Amino acid sequence: MKRDIVKIDEDLCDGCKECIPNCHEGALQIIDEKARLISDLMCDGLGACLGHCPQGAITIEQREAEPYDEVKVMTDMVTKGENVVVAHLKHLKDHGEESYLHEGITYLLSHKDEFDIDVYKIINEIIEENNMEKHENSPEYGCPGSQEKSFGAGRESGNMAESASQRSELTHWPVQMHLINPNAANFKDSDIVIAADCVAFSLGNFHKDYLKGKSLGIACPKLDSNTEVYIEKFRQLIDEAKVNTITVMMMEVSCCGGLIQMVKAAAAKAERKVPVKQIIVGIKSEILEEQWA
Repeated sequence: MKRDIVKIDEDLCDGCKECIPNCHEGALQIIDEKARLISDLMCDGLGACLGHCPQGAITIEQREAEPYDEVKVMTDMVTKGENVVVAHLKHLKDHGEESYLHEGITYLLSHKDEFDIDVYKIINEIIEENNMEKHENSPEYGCPGSQEKSFGAGRESGNMAESASQRSELTHWPVQMHLINPNAANFKDSDIVIAADCVAFSLGNFHKDYLKGKSLGIACPKLDSNTEVYIEKFRQLIDEAKVNTITVMMMEVSCCGGLIQMVKAAAAKAERKVPVKQIIVGIKSEILEEQWA
């Protein structure tokens, strides 16, 4: 894919190291007395390092590069201490990268017991600056929409159980692909439905006939930003969560086809092989196609 990424003029670079502490993602290192971009995956292309190069050796260019990977960046950030993690998250916030910011916060919360840093303190600092909601009576901080929850399907409403046709079969939260953590417990060894956003609104029997007993991820391949990260998340679901099957549900409109293409790309990269079913839903609520991809 083409995207903005750092370019270093080696003739101008004198190896002064001024850019290194200002690349919070850890994409730059001094090697052989020159600044080097060590990984496309870790360069977000936002250019925080540009103004700190006294020689003007760093610019931004658009070229073919691997998609930026927030999870890989956060894995490295947490080894460098709280201040570096806070600087990185503020960097994302200041540049309006909300999806990456939520992805970073979700990663910290999901792995909080593995770090020697105060995850809640870090996230609370970002929350206060970003006007995100804080639950004062709960240890869970961050965007409430990204906090992981598991609950039983078929919940009762009031004192009366809902009829089978109305019952929700959703067993976990969140479900949007930018917010889910592929290593969350609800995805382990599960059958998963990856549905285009419009599918559940088009099929009245979506919960009863397609979601029951399965985990869920939703996405819109046309309107979502940074969908490149979905491919890696799908791969993690296959290789790390070890899902049993993947059912991709899309609308008949052509833009929905990107969803199955992303799942296929992830399946091709994955070490494990899992069955992938493709279901095409018509705009008049009928199933137009159902087959194993």
